[in-house]
Amino acid sequence: MPGRVPGLAGTDNALGVLENTDAESLGVYGGRALVRGNACSVGGRHTGMTPGPEDAPDSAAWNAYLAEGNAKQARKRVAADVLLRDTDGRFLLVKPTYKPGWDLPGGMAEANEAPDRAVLRELEEELGLAVATRGLLVVDWVAPHGPWDDQVAFIFDGGVLDDEAATALRPRDAELSEARFTSGSKAAAMLRPRLARRFAAAVVALTSGCPVYLCNGEDFPNSP
Repeated sequence: MPGRVPGLAGTDNALGVLENTDAESLGVYGGRALVRGNACSVGGRHTGMTPGPEDAPDSAAWNAYLAEGNAKQARKRVAADVLLRDTDGRFLLVKPTYKPGWDLPGGMAEANEAPDRAVLRELEEELGLAVATRGLLVVDWVAPHGPWDDQVAFIFDGGVLDDEAATALRPRDAELSEARFTSGSKAAAMLRPRLARRFAAAVVALTSGCPVYLCNGEDFPNSP
C-alpha cells in the first residue's frame, strides 16, 4: 500500500520538505524531497527540471539539464563562402550542377563544423585548393524563404591565387561544372540578387578591412 504524503513542512519561499513513509511509491530515495520552485532534489540527487544550487557544473543533473535545453533549442543552418582573386584582381565564381546560376566558392557547414573550416573543406573537395582564410568579410542573416528556414551566411577572404594555381583550376567534384575568374561588376551581375548584395558588401569589407553584418542581404539598421 502506498505511503502517505502529509504535505509540505516548513515551507519558505516555495522551499519545503516532502515527508513520505514510502519513498519508492514516489520514485525517490531517502524519504525526503527538497522542493525548489519547479525543481526537486532528493537526498542531493536532482530529479526536476532546473538544477538546484547543490548541483555542480559538471554534475550529472546539470549536464542532463543542459542536454535537454540543447535538444529543444533552434538550430541555424550555416553557409560559408570565400572571396578568391587572381593576380589581375578578378573574382572566382563557380557554377553548380544542382541549381541554376553561379555561386561563390564554398557551401554548407556540416553539423558542429566551424564556418571557416567548412569553407576550407569545400574548397579542397570541389576545387582541390588548399588555402588559408585571411579574415572574415561578411556575416549575413538570411530570412526564411520558400521551404527553407533561416540561415547564417559567412564570407571569408581567401586571398590571391598565383598565376599557376589560377590557370590550373578545375572543378574536382560532380557538384560543379565550371569555375571562372571574372571582374567584380560581371560577378555581381552573374550572381542571384541576394548573393550579389552579399558579394558587394564583401568587396567593400575587403577594401576597408572592417567586417560587415547584413540582415537578409541589407545593411543592418543602426539604432539612433
